[in-house]
Amino acid sequence: MRRLNCALVLAAAAAVFSGGCTVGPNYKRPAINTPQAYRGETAPATVASLGDEKWWDVFQDPQLQALIHTALKQNYDVRIAAARIAQAQAELTIARGNELPSAAAEVAGNGTRNAQSVFFGPFETSDTELGIGFQWNLDFWGKYRRATEAARDQLLANDWAQKQVISTLVANVASAYFTLREEDLELQISRQTLASDQDSLRLTQLLVDHGRTSLLDVRQAEQLVFNASGSIQEIQKQIAEQEDFISILLGENPGDVTRGLEMTAEPHPPEVPAGLPSSLLDRRPDIREAEAGLMSANAEIGVAKAAYFPAISLTGTGGLQSIALTNLFTTPSGIWNLTAQALQPLYAGGTLKGNVRVARAEEQQALLSYEQTIQQAFREVSDALVAYSKDQNFQQQQQLLTNSAQDASRLSDLRYRGGAASYLEVLDANTRYYSAELTLAQAQLDDLLDYVQLYRALGGGWQQ
Repeated sequence: MRRLNCALVLAAAAAVFSGGCTVGPNYKRPAINTPQAYRGETAPATVASLGDEKWWDVFQDPQLQALIHTALKQNYDVRIAAARIAQAQAELTIARGNELPSAAAEVAGNGTRNAQSVFFGPFETSDTELGIGFQWNLDFWGKYRRATEAARDQLLANDWAQKQVISTLVANVASAYFTLREEDLELQISRQTLASDQDSLRLTQLLVDHGRTSLLDVRQAEQLVFNASGSIQEIQKQIAEQEDFISILLGENPGDVTRGLEMTAEPHPPEVPAGLPSSLLDRRPDIREAEAGLMSANAEIGVAKAAYFPAISLTGTGGLQSIALTNLFTTPSGIWNLTAQALQPLYAGGTLKGNVRVARAEEQQALLSYEQTIQQAFREVSDALVAYSKDQNFQQQQQLLTNSAQDASRLSDLRYRGGAASYLEVLDANTRYYSAELTLAQAQLDDLLDYVQLYRALGGGWQQ
């Protein structure tokens, strides 16, 4: 009973020691100078933000939604990020295990036979031992608790890193899909232009046959046909490459991609709410990842500082021992041993101080990386807001230019048919109209890409 009371006292003391102080600084979010409003913002400032919307509400094309769903399941970057999370979870389990005592069971048997000597005949000895041993490194200074804290923060960083991968993937699939639809539109424009140019060539050849124009007009009409035909080949190559790119994003082998809405029918509002700049710190996954890394680096300082203080450990064994296996549980065979040890570092050649300096330097790097990530995020939002507004204005002007070029092409063709203009005028007008149509298609694509970029910059896309 006296031994049992002693063990209970030691266990209680261990519990007190293990719940001691924790050295090192506690994390506190750094003060960040956030702007009152985003530069380039045109919509009224509200608490709501486009970045809070689910991606399937932002991108309403059913086929695009299907592509994104597939990508989220099969994309290799997402799966690699998930594997990193699993690794971080295992490392957290290891760190937590260091806070707890370890125990091991032991069963041992020993038999010895000695040969006959001058004074003694041959004899045999044996003993059997059954016991349990434990070891507990008391976390009085919080070394293992800080290590667990750092591992937990690293797990959080990996979780936000996966969300960043998802956000980027959603934006990349949407951008690639819109680019594909723009190339489809370019192909459609080029085919329509080719058909019109072929009609014009036939008319010009007919006029030459009747002596109403020269062979020069035929050669000029052929240039339009050859130019449109060559453009079709180039656009078809770009479409195939874009489909291959989308297939890789989906985690599939290169192949065809099913289309949905026409590019010009893709819904997106003329203005979007950006929300409060301060809320970006909690919404952008890359910012949250950087902050989690800062928290982990902060905890590592405590791990390094704890090495200055004594390492206290308890080691104990207990069990049964007997010279005969049959008497192991019947005779007074109980044995036990309990050892307490404290090891105080006296001199380590500057290693301990160096480790603290390394931890502080890494924490400073993490802090600067966190602040840099925030500044870059504000810049991306500002750039996206400006681009979304200005490209819409450019698209409107390009639409007017295309309408004017179309009418000029129509009038020049009438003048040529009436003999009031040379075919050079028709060639110039048709070339300008074709170029204006392609530029308008690119402007419409830029408008959609700006929308995608603004959504990603505001921290949207990872919400599930």
